[in-house]
Amino acid sequence: MTISFYGAAQSVTGSKHLVTLENGKRILLDCGLLQGKSENNEDENRDFDFEPENINYLILSHAHIDHSGLIPRLVKLGYTGPIFCTPPTRDLCELLLRDSARIQENNNGNSTADAPLYTEEDAEAALQLFKKVPYDQPYPIDEDIELLFTDTGHVLGSAAINLKLQDNGQERTLCFSGDIGRFANRILKTPQPCPAAEIILCESTYGDKLHSNLENTEERLQQIVQEVCVERGGKLLIPAFSIGRTQELIYSLNYLAEEGRLPNIKVFVDSPLSVYATDIMRNNPEHFNDTMLEYIKTDPDPFGFPQLTYITETEDSKQLNSLEEPCVIISSSGMMEAGRIRNHLKNNLADPNSAVLITGYCGPSTLGGKLMNGAEKVYIFGDEVEVKAEIIQMKEYSAHGDYSDIAKFLHCQEKENIKKIFLVHGEKRVMERLKTDLEELGYNNIEIPEQRLSYVV
Repeated sequence: MTISFYGAAQSVTGSKHLVTLENGKRILLDCGLLQGKSENNEDENRDFDFEPENINYLILSHAHIDHSGLIPRLVKLGYTGPIFCTPPTRDLCELLLRDSARIQENNNGNSTADAPLYTEEDAEAALQLFKKVPYDQPYPIDEDIELLFTDTGHVLGSAAINLKLQDNGQERTLCFSGDIGRFANRILKTPQPCPAAEIILCESTYGDKLHSNLENTEERLQQIVQEVCVERGGKLLIPAFSIGRTQELIYSLNYLAEEGRLPNIKVFVDSPLSVYATDIMRNNPEHFNDTMLEYIKTDPDPFGFPQLTYITETEDSKQLNSLEEPCVIISSSGMMEAGRIRNHLKNNLADPNSAVLITGYCGPSTLGGKLMNGAEKVYIFGDEVEVKAEIIQMKEYSAHGDYSDIAKFLHCQEKENIKKIFLVHGEKRVMERLKTDLEELGYNNIEIPEQRLSYVV
Protein backbone atom coordinates (compact mmCIF):
# COMPACT_ATOMS: atom_id res chain seq x y z
CA MET A 1 0.00 0.00 0.00
CA THR A 2 1.23 3.46 -0.91
CA ILE A 3 0.05 6.81 0.51
CA SER A 4 0.72 9.98 -1.48
CA PHE A 5 0.19 13.49 -0.12
CA TYR A 6 -1.13 16.08 -2.58
CA GLY A 7 -2.37 18.73 -0.16
CA ALA A 8 -2.33 19.82 3.50
CA ALA A 9 1.23 18.51 3.73
CA GLN A 10 3.10 20.98 5.94
CA SER A 11 0.26 23.40 5.24
CA VAL A 12 -3.28 23.78 6.50
CA THR A 13 -5.51 23.87 3.43
CA GLY A 14 -6.07 21.76 0.31
CA SER A 15 -6.53 18.37 1.98
CA LYS A 16 -5.87 15.54 -0.54
CA HIS A 17 -4.35 12.16 0.34
CA LEU A 18 -4.22 9.25 -2.09
CA VAL A 19 -4.16 5.62 -0.93
CA THR A 20 -3.09 3.10 -3.60
CA LEU A 21 -3.49 -0.63 -2.99
CA GLU A 22 -1.18 -3.26 -4.47
CA ASN A 23 -3.92 -4.25 -6.93
CA GLY A 24 -3.99 -0.69 -8.27
CA LYS A 25 -7.19 0.53 -6.61
CA ARG A 26 -6.94 4.21 -5.72
CA ILE A 27 -8.84 5.87 -2.87
CA LEU A 28 -8.68 9.66 -2.55
CA LEU A 29 -9.27 11.01 0.96
CA ASP A 30 -10.70 14.55 0.63
CA CYS A 31 -10.31 16.86 -2.33
CA GLY A 32 -9.90 20.32 -0.89
CA LEU A 33 -9.19 23.76 -2.27
CA LEU A 34 -5.81 25.28 -1.44
CA GLN A 35 -6.72 28.68 -0.01
CA GLY A 36 -4.77 31.94 -0.10
CA LYS A 37 -3.57 34.12 -2.95
CA SER A 38 -0.33 32.88 -4.51
CA GLU A 39 0.78 31.70 -7.90
CA ASN A 40 1.65 28.26 -6.54
CA ASN A 41 -1.79 27.87 -4.98
CA GLU A 42 -3.48 28.77 -8.25
CA ASP A 43 -1.37 26.26 -10.20
CA GLU A 44 -1.97 23.46 -7.68
CA ASN A 45 -5.72 24.09 -7.66
CA ARG A 46 -5.82 23.87 -11.45
CA ASP A 47 -3.65 20.82 -12.01
CA PHE A 48 -3.78 17.63 -9.98
CA ASP A 49 -0.54 15.66 -9.80
CA PHE A 50 -2.54 12.53 -10.55
CA GLU A 51 -5.06 11.57 -13.20
CA PRO A 52 -8.62 12.10 -11.87
CA GLU A 53 -10.05 9.43 -14.17
CA ASN A 54 -7.79 6.83 -12.53
CA ILE A 55 -9.22 7.38 -9.04
CA ASN A 56 -11.68 4.65 -8.05
CA TYR A 57 -13.23 6.17 -4.93
CA LEU A 58 -13.37 9.51 -3.15
CA ILE A 59 -14.14 9.62 0.58
CA LEU A 60 -14.88 13.00 2.14
CA SER A 61 -14.27 13.77 5.83
CA HIS A 62 -16.42 16.93 5.99
CA ALA A 63 -17.83 19.82 4.02
CA HIS A 64 -15.38 22.68 4.59
CA ILE A 65 -14.01 24.03 1.31
CA ASP A 66 -10.39 23.24 2.17
CA HIS A 67 -11.51 19.58 2.23
CA SER A 68 -14.24 19.53 -0.45
CA GLY A 69 -13.69 22.55 -2.68
CA LEU A 70 -11.92 20.86 -5.60
CA ILE A 71 -14.41 18.03 -6.00
CA PRO A 72 -16.18 19.74 -8.94
CA ARG A 73 -12.83 20.22 -10.67
CA LEU A 74 -11.95 16.57 -10.08
CA VAL A 75 -15.21 15.62 -11.78
CA LYS A 76 -14.68 18.19 -14.55
CA LEU A 77 -11.30 16.57 -15.31
CA GLY A 78 -12.60 13.03 -15.48
CA TYR A 79 -13.52 11.51 -12.12
CA THR A 80 -16.71 9.44 -12.38
CA GLY A 81 -16.69 7.30 -9.23
CA PRO A 82 -18.79 7.63 -6.06
CA ILE A 83 -18.15 10.26 -3.36
CA PHE A 84 -18.81 8.85 0.12
CA CYS A 85 -19.69 11.15 3.03
CA THR A 86 -22.06 11.46 6.00
CA PRO A 87 -25.64 12.69 5.35
CA PRO A 88 -25.12 16.19 6.87
CA THR A 89 -21.93 16.61 4.83
CA ARG A 90 -23.88 15.93 1.64
CA ASP A 91 -26.47 18.58 2.60
CA LEU A 92 -23.81 21.15 3.43
CA CYS A 93 -21.77 20.42 0.28
CA GLU A 94 -24.84 21.15 -1.80
CA LEU A 95 -24.67 24.71 -0.46
CA LEU A 96 -20.90 25.12 -0.37
CA LEU A 97 -20.00 23.70 -3.77
CA ARG A 98 -22.68 25.67 -5.58
CA ASP A 99 -21.56 28.83 -3.78
CA SER A 100 -17.91 28.12 -4.55
CA ALA A 101 -18.77 27.64 -8.23
CA ARG A 102 -20.54 31.01 -8.30
CA ILE A 103 -17.46 32.62 -6.75
CA GLN A 104 -15.26 30.93 -9.36
CA GLU A 105 -17.44 32.18 -12.21
CA ASN A 106 -17.71 35.71 -10.80
CA ASN A 107 -13.92 35.92 -10.48
CA ASN A 108 -13.49 34.81 -14.08
CA GLY A 109 -11.32 37.16 -16.12
CA ASN A 110 -10.79 37.47 -19.85
CA SER A 111 -7.77 35.18 -20.21
CA THR A 112 -7.50 31.42 -20.14
CA ALA A 113 -5.46 31.63 -16.94
CA ASP A 114 -8.38 33.41 -15.27
CA ALA A 115 -10.95 30.83 -16.35
CA PRO A 116 -12.95 29.49 -13.40
CA LEU A 117 -11.70 26.30 -11.79
CA TYR A 118 -15.21 24.98 -12.34
CA THR A 119 -18.75 26.12 -13.01
CA GLU A 120 -22.13 25.62 -11.37
CA GLU A 121 -22.75 22.91 -13.97
CA ASP A 122 -19.60 21.10 -12.80
CA ALA A 123 -20.75 21.41 -9.18
CA GLU A 124 -24.15 19.93 -10.06
CA ALA A 125 -22.48 17.03 -11.86
CA ALA A 126 -20.30 16.37 -8.80
CA LEU A 127 -23.28 16.43 -6.43
CA GLN A 128 -24.89 13.62 -8.42
CA LEU A 129 -21.99 11.34 -7.42
CA PHE A 130 -22.40 11.80 -3.66
CA LYS A 131 -23.39 8.72 -1.67
CA LYS A 132 -24.49 9.12 1.97
CA VAL A 133 -23.15 6.71 4.60
CA PRO A 134 -24.35 7.04 8.23
CA TYR A 135 -22.01 7.22 11.20
CA ASP A 136 -20.98 4.02 12.99
CA GLN A 137 -22.22 1.63 10.30
CA PRO A 138 -19.56 -0.45 8.49
CA TYR A 139 -20.07 0.03 4.76
CA PRO A 140 -18.49 -2.38 2.23
CA ILE A 141 -17.40 -0.27 -0.74
CA ASP A 142 -16.21 -3.37 -2.57
CA GLU A 143 -14.62 -6.73 -1.75
CA ASP A 144 -11.34 -5.03 -0.74
CA ILE A 145 -12.51 -1.88 1.06
CA GLU A 146 -14.76 -1.37 4.09
CA LEU A 147 -15.56 2.16 5.30
CA LEU A 148 -16.64 3.30 8.76
CA PHE A 149 -17.37 6.94 9.66
CA THR A 150 -16.95 8.05 13.28
CA ASP A 151 -17.93 11.50 14.54
CA THR A 152 -15.07 13.97 15.15
CA GLY A 153 -17.21 16.85 16.47
CA HIS A 154 -15.47 19.44 14.25
CA VAL A 155 -18.52 20.65 12.32
CA LEU A 156 -21.90 19.14 11.54
CA GLY A 157 -21.27 15.91 9.65
CA SER A 158 -17.51 15.79 10.20
CA ALA A 159 -16.03 12.31 10.41
CA ALA A 160 -12.88 10.32 10.81
CA ILE A 161 -12.48 7.94 7.86
CA ASN A 162 -11.75 4.41 9.08
CA LEU A 163 -10.82 1.83 6.46
CA LYS A 164 -10.35 -1.93 6.48
CA LEU A 165 -8.36 -2.82 3.38
CA GLN A 166 -7.58 -6.18 1.80
CA ASP A 167 -4.13 -5.51 0.39
CA ASN A 168 -1.98 -8.18 -1.18
CA GLY A 169 -3.60 -10.92 0.90
CA GLN A 170 -3.41 -8.98 4.18
CA GLU A 171 -6.00 -6.97 6.10
CA ARG A 172 -4.74 -3.44 6.68
CA THR A 173 -6.37 -0.75 8.82
CA LEU A 174 -6.15 3.00 8.27
CA CYS A 175 -7.64 6.00 10.05
CA PHE A 176 -7.73 9.50 8.57
CA SER A 177 -8.81 11.86 11.35
CA GLY A 178 -10.17 14.57 9.07
CA ASP A 179 -10.37 17.63 11.32
CA ILE A 180 -10.57 16.86 15.03
CA GLY A 181 -13.07 18.89 17.01
CA ARG A 182 -12.90 19.95 20.63
CA PHE A 183 -13.90 17.79 23.55
CA ALA A 184 -15.28 20.98 25.13
CA ASN A 185 -17.91 21.61 22.46
CA ARG A 186 -20.80 24.06 22.72
CA ILE A 187 -23.19 22.49 20.24
CA LEU A 188 -22.02 19.19 18.77
CA LYS A 189 -21.12 15.84 20.24
CA THR A 190 -17.50 15.38 21.27
CA PRO A 191 -15.09 13.36 19.08
CA GLN A 192 -15.92 9.65 19.27
CA PRO A 193 -13.43 6.79 19.65
CA CYS A 194 -12.12 5.23 16.44
CA PRO A 195 -11.32 1.58 15.73
CA ALA A 196 -7.67 0.62 16.21
CA ALA A 197 -5.58 1.38 13.11
CA GLU A 198 -2.03 0.58 12.07
CA ILE A 199 -1.76 3.64 9.79
CA ILE A 200 -3.04 7.03 11.03
CA LEU A 201 -3.25 10.34 9.18
CA CYS A 202 -3.76 12.93 11.92
CA GLU A 203 -4.52 16.63 11.61
CA SER A 204 -2.30 19.06 13.54
CA THR A 205 -3.64 22.60 13.03
CA TYR A 206 -3.35 23.63 16.68
CA GLY A 207 -1.04 20.84 17.76
CA ASP A 208 1.25 23.28 19.60
CA LYS A 209 -1.53 25.18 21.41
CA LEU A 210 -3.84 24.86 24.38
CA HIS A 211 -7.12 26.73 23.83
CA SER A 212 -8.58 29.00 26.48
CA ASN A 213 -11.30 27.56 28.68
CA LEU A 214 -14.79 27.96 27.22
CA GLU A 215 -16.30 29.06 30.54
CA ASN A 216 -15.58 32.78 30.05
CA THR A 217 -16.07 32.91 26.28
CA GLU A 218 -19.48 34.59 26.28
CA GLU A 219 -18.31 37.07 28.91
CA ARG A 220 -15.34 38.09 26.77
CA LEU A 221 -17.51 38.36 23.66
CA GLN A 222 -19.94 40.59 25.60
CA GLN A 223 -17.05 42.81 26.70
CA ILE A 224 -15.81 43.19 23.12
CA VAL A 225 -19.29 44.13 21.87
CA GLN A 226 -19.62 46.61 24.75
CA GLU A 227 -16.25 48.27 24.09
CA VAL A 228 -16.51 48.48 20.30
CA CYS A 229 -20.20 49.14 19.72
CA VAL A 230 -21.33 50.93 22.88
CA GLU A 231 -18.30 52.78 24.22
CA ARG A 232 -16.71 53.63 20.85
CA GLY A 233 -19.82 53.62 18.67
CA GLY A 234 -18.11 51.49 16.03
CA LYS A 235 -19.01 48.40 14.06
CA LEU A 236 -17.78 44.97 15.07
CA LEU A 237 -17.04 42.84 12.01
CA ILE A 238 -16.72 39.11 12.60
CA PRO A 239 -15.49 37.13 9.59
CA ALA A 240 -16.71 33.58 10.09
CA PHE A 241 -17.00 30.39 8.11
CA SER A 242 -20.63 29.77 7.19
CA ILE A 243 -20.58 26.27 8.63
CA GLY A 244 -19.78 25.81 12.31
CA ARG A 245 -18.21 29.11 13.37
CA THR A 246 -21.19 31.27 12.46
CA GLN A 247 -23.62 29.03 14.35
CA GLU A 248 -21.40 29.02 17.46
CA LEU A 249 -21.20 32.82 17.44
CA ILE A 250 -24.97 33.15 17.00
CA TYR A 251 -25.52 30.69 19.84
CA SER A 252 -23.26 32.73 22.15
CA LEU A 253 -24.98 36.00 21.24
CA ASN A 254 -28.37 34.31 21.68
CA TYR A 255 -27.27 33.12 25.13
CA LEU A 256 -26.22 36.66 26.10
CA ALA A 257 -29.49 38.08 24.76
CA GLU A 258 -31.54 35.53 26.72
CA GLU A 259 -29.69 36.53 29.89
CA GLY A 260 -30.16 40.25 29.20
CA ARG A 261 -26.42 40.83 28.91
CA LEU A 262 -26.19 41.68 25.21
CA PRO A 263 -26.05 45.46 24.62
CA ASN A 264 -29.03 46.86 22.76
CA ILE A 265 -27.45 46.89 19.32
CA LYS A 266 -28.39 45.17 16.08
CA VAL A 267 -26.70 41.96 14.98
CA PHE A 268 -26.62 40.96 11.30
CA VAL A 269 -25.66 37.65 9.74
CA ASP A 270 -24.86 38.78 6.21
CA SER A 271 -24.34 35.60 4.22
CA PRO A 272 -26.93 33.58 2.31
CA LEU A 273 -24.77 30.51 2.82
CA SER A 274 -24.73 31.04 6.59
CA VAL A 275 -28.51 31.42 6.65
CA TYR A 276 -29.10 28.15 4.82
CA ALA A 277 -26.37 26.34 6.78
CA THR A 278 -28.01 27.46 10.03
CA ASP A 279 -31.30 25.96 8.82
CA ILE A 280 -29.49 22.65 8.19
CA MET A 281 -28.05 22.84 11.71
CA ARG A 282 -31.54 23.41 13.15
CA ASN A 283 -32.77 20.32 11.29
CA ASN A 284 -30.10 18.01 12.71
CA PRO A 285 -30.53 18.09 16.51
CA GLU A 286 -29.61 14.39 16.73
CA HIS A 287 -25.98 15.53 16.36
CA PHE A 288 -26.21 17.98 19.29
CA ASN A 289 -24.54 17.20 22.62
CA ASP A 290 -26.54 16.69 25.82
CA THR A 291 -25.99 20.25 27.07
CA MET A 292 -27.36 21.70 23.84
CA LEU A 293 -30.33 19.31 23.89
CA GLU A 294 -31.16 20.50 27.42
CA TYR A 295 -30.80 24.13 26.36
CA ILE A 296 -33.26 23.86 23.48
CA LYS A 297 -35.91 22.50 25.84
CA THR A 298 -36.26 26.05 27.20
CA ASP A 299 -35.13 27.93 24.08
CA PRO A 300 -36.38 26.05 21.00
CA ASP A 301 -34.41 28.28 18.62
CA PRO A 302 -30.84 28.80 19.86
CA PHE A 303 -30.01 30.52 16.57
CA GLY A 304 -32.47 33.39 16.76
CA PHE A 305 -33.20 36.36 19.05
CA PRO A 306 -34.98 39.74 18.59
CA GLN A 307 -31.86 41.79 17.79
CA LEU A 308 -30.72 39.35 15.10
CA THR A 309 -31.40 39.80 11.39
CA TYR A 310 -30.39 37.27 8.74
CA ILE A 311 -29.58 38.83 5.37
CA THR A 312 -29.68 36.97 2.07
CA GLU A 313 -30.47 39.66 -0.54
CA THR A 314 -27.61 41.66 -2.07
CA GLU A 315 -29.45 44.98 -1.79
CA ASP A 316 -30.05 44.46 1.93
CA SER A 317 -26.35 43.70 2.34
CA LYS A 318 -25.38 46.92 0.55
CA GLN A 319 -27.59 48.94 2.87
CA LEU A 320 -25.38 47.92 5.79
CA ASN A 321 -22.61 50.04 4.26
CA SER A 322 -24.66 53.20 4.81
CA LEU A 323 -25.83 52.18 8.30
CA GLU A 324 -24.33 54.74 10.66
CA GLU A 325 -25.33 53.19 13.96
CA PRO A 326 -23.05 50.70 15.74
CA CYS A 327 -23.77 47.03 15.05
CA VAL A 328 -22.29 43.55 14.84
CA ILE A 329 -21.88 42.05 11.35
CA ILE A 330 -21.07 38.34 11.03
CA SER A 331 -20.20 37.46 7.45
CA SER A 332 -18.23 34.85 5.52
CA SER A 333 -15.60 33.88 4.73
CA GLY A 334 -13.48 33.20 7.80
CA MET A 335 -10.13 33.81 6.08
CA MET A 336 -11.63 36.85 4.29
CA GLU A 337 -10.68 35.56 0.86
CA ALA A 338 -14.19 35.80 -0.59
CA GLY A 339 -17.76 36.65 0.32
CA ARG A 340 -19.53 39.74 1.57
CA ILE A 341 -17.14 40.26 4.47
CA ARG A 342 -14.72 41.85 2.01
CA ASN A 343 -17.21 44.64 1.27
CA HIS A 344 -17.64 45.34 4.97
CA LEU A 345 -13.89 45.31 5.54
CA LYS A 346 -13.33 47.73 2.67
CA ASN A 347 -15.89 50.12 4.16
CA ASN A 348 -14.81 49.88 7.81
CA LEU A 349 -11.12 49.00 8.13
CA ALA A 350 -10.13 52.67 8.04
CA ASP A 351 -12.42 53.49 10.99
CA PRO A 352 -10.44 53.51 14.27
CA ASN A 353 -13.67 53.10 16.26
CA SER A 354 -14.51 49.82 14.56
CA ALA A 355 -12.93 46.41 15.06
CA VAL A 356 -12.45 43.07 13.32
CA LEU A 357 -12.84 40.02 15.56
CA ILE A 358 -10.93 37.03 14.16
CA THR A 359 -12.14 33.78 15.70
CA GLY A 360 -10.17 31.09 13.88
CA TYR A 361 -7.20 30.10 11.78
CA CYS A 362 -6.22 32.24 8.77
CA GLY A 363 -3.52 31.14 6.35
CA PRO A 364 -0.54 33.54 6.29
CA SER A 365 -1.13 34.56 2.65
CA THR A 366 -4.85 35.24 3.12
CA LEU A 367 -6.34 38.66 3.83
CA GLY A 368 -7.20 37.44 7.32
CA GLY A 369 -3.63 36.28 7.88
CA LYS A 370 -2.25 39.67 6.82
CA LEU A 371 -4.56 41.48 9.25
CA MET A 372 -3.59 39.08 12.06
CA ASN A 373 0.09 39.79 11.35
CA GLY A 374 -0.33 43.56 11.72
CA ALA A 375 -0.64 44.80 8.14
CA GLU A 376 -1.09 48.58 8.05
CA LYS A 377 -2.49 48.50 4.50
CA VAL A 378 -4.25 45.79 2.52
CA TYR A 379 -5.74 45.51 -0.96
CA ILE A 380 -9.41 44.69 -1.37
CA PHE A 381 -10.95 44.50 -4.86
CA GLY A 382 -7.73 46.07 -6.16
CA ASP A 383 -7.95 49.15 -3.93
CA GLU A 384 -5.55 50.02 -1.13
CA VAL A 385 -7.26 50.21 2.25
CA GLU A 386 -5.67 51.60 5.41
CA VAL A 387 -6.03 49.45 8.51
CA LYS A 388 -6.98 51.66 11.46
CA ALA A 389 -9.67 49.44 12.95
CA GLU A 390 -8.67 47.32 15.94
CA ILE A 391 -7.84 43.70 15.11
CA ILE A 392 -8.93 41.35 17.90
CA GLN A 393 -8.38 37.60 18.13
CA MET A 394 -10.41 35.02 20.04
CA LYS A 395 -9.22 31.43 19.72
CA GLU A 396 -11.99 30.15 22.00
CA TYR A 397 -14.26 29.67 18.98
CA SER A 398 -11.87 27.45 17.08
CA ALA A 399 -13.54 24.27 15.85
CA HIS A 400 -10.13 22.58 15.72
CA GLY A 401 -8.93 20.67 18.72
CA ASP A 402 -5.74 21.76 20.48
CA TYR A 403 -2.85 19.54 21.58
CA SER A 404 -4.81 18.03 24.45
CA ASP A 405 -7.76 17.26 22.16
CA ILE A 406 -5.50 15.58 19.59
CA ALA A 407 -3.83 13.51 22.31
CA LYS A 408 -7.24 12.54 23.68
CA PHE A 409 -8.46 11.60 20.19
CA LEU A 410 -5.46 9.29 19.73
CA HIS A 411 -5.84 7.78 23.20
CA CYS A 412 -8.25 5.08 21.92
CA GLN A 413 -5.50 3.67 19.71
CA GLU A 414 -3.17 0.79 20.63
CA LYS A 415 0.26 2.42 20.47
CA GLU A 416 2.19 -0.81 20.02
CA ASN A 417 0.15 -1.70 16.91
CA ILE A 418 0.58 1.64 15.14
CA LYS A 419 3.06 1.26 12.29
CA LYS A 420 3.03 4.87 11.12
CA ILE A 421 1.47 8.22 12.05
CA PHE A 422 1.46 10.91 9.38
CA LEU A 423 0.86 14.46 10.58
CA VAL A 424 -1.14 16.51 8.08
CA HIS A 425 -3.16 19.75 7.95
CA GLY A 426 -0.76 21.96 9.87
CA GLU A 427 2.25 24.25 9.55
CA LYS A 428 5.64 22.53 9.71
CA ARG A 429 6.77 24.17 12.97
CA VAL A 430 3.51 23.08 14.63
CA MET A 431 3.93 19.53 13.34
CA GLU A 432 7.47 19.34 14.67
CA ARG A 433 6.33 20.39 18.13
CA LEU A 434 3.39 17.97 18.05
CA LYS A 435 5.66 15.14 16.91
CA THR A 436 7.98 15.71 19.87
CA ASP A 437 5.08 15.86 22.33
CA LEU A 438 3.45 12.71 20.94
CA GLU A 439 6.77 10.84 21.11
CA GLU A 440 6.95 11.77 24.81
CA LEU A 441 3.52 10.13 25.18
CA GLY A 442 4.89 6.91 23.69
CA TYR A 443 3.88 7.22 20.03
CA ASN A 444 6.56 6.20 17.53
CA ASN A 445 7.15 6.18 13.77
CA ILE A 446 5.76 9.68 13.24
CA GLU A 447 6.27 11.26 9.81
CA ILE A 448 5.82 14.83 8.61
CA PRO A 449 5.19 14.23 4.90
CA GLU A 450 6.13 16.70 2.22
CA GLN A 451 3.89 17.77 -0.62
CA ARG A 452 3.75 15.20 -3.48
CA LEU A 453 5.81 12.61 -1.61
CA SER A 454 4.69 8.98 -1.52
CA TYR A 455 5.28 6.47 1.25
CA VAL A 456 5.07 2.67 1.00
CA VAL A 457 3.53 1.41 4.25
